[in-house]
Amino acid sequence: MGAIHEIVFDCVEPAVLAPFWAGLLEGYALRETEMDPAASQVLGLDPTTPTIQIIDGPGPSICFQNVDGQRPENNRVHFDVQVGDRGAEVERLKAAGASVDRVLPTYTVMRDPEGNQFCLIDKSEQHLAGEVERAA
Repeated sequence: MGAIHEIVFDCVEPAVLAPFWAGLLEGYALRETEMDPAASQVLGLDPTTPTIQIIDGPGPSICFQNVDGQRPENNRVHFDVQVGDRGAEVERLKAAGASVDRVLPTYTVMRDPEGNQFCLIDKSEQHLAGEVERAA
């Protein structure tokens, strides 16, 4: 079983949406974040331009990540779910009808029985590695 770590919005302008939602949701505020310069270099991104903005509050964190244009294979919004034993949880969810899209060192992208994406992330990870995959 897992717990919602964050809710992720794919968007064109994270720097616009994150403050909007922080202003809309009571108790939420923009988190100071920095893109790993090495990750930026690998992805060919400008490390001074944030591609991810996160707001924190009384509920799950909400992440706004840059995805230029609509990609029909991706949900515009998905859950990141923290789990204690990712491998066991992947197998349990596959038995319940989920499928695996891809496996990365700190998280696994899956689809529910109707094809909606979600990510399983390791409880012990800070989730910074996800910035590399998300920005790709």
